[in-house]
Amino acid sequence: MEDTEDITMEATPEQVLYAKVLEKGMYVGLLILFITYAIYMFGILDPYLPIPQLSRLWTQNVHEYLTEAGIQDGWAWVGMLRYGDFVNFIGIAMLAGVTIMCYIAIIPTLLRNNDKVYAALAALEALVLIAAASGLVAGGH
Repeated sequence: MEDTEDITMEATPEQVLYAKVLEKGMYVGLLILFITYAIYMFGILDPYLPIPQLSRLWTQNVHEYLTEAGIQDGWAWVGMLRYGDFVNFIGIAMLAGVTIMCYIAIIPTLLRNNDKVYAALAALEALVLIAAASGLVAGGH
């Protein structure tokens, strides 16, 4: 007689919750991208860089581009959301941050299931991602 363990291919509750948060976050981020793209394309907000200047700057590396355009790196884009070519960063930031929201969302489920190690790992993962995005580690984004 063989000792076989029943292996189920069903997702755990935290995996389902992670997927639901990821799906909703992706749809919200995508919707924001469509809306902000329309704001830019229809000229509802004036762009920071005029199109002729933008096409000239595209040939440069990132450092030269930012310096010549007078744009600071990191989270300085938040202060430039009044411009049509920066408002689309909201959707990009949303999509980039949805993983953090997923990890935070599953922590209560993991704790309810007495998976303290996994809950701690999820919390640490969220903290690492937040620290990396914040600019505290190596200058940020």
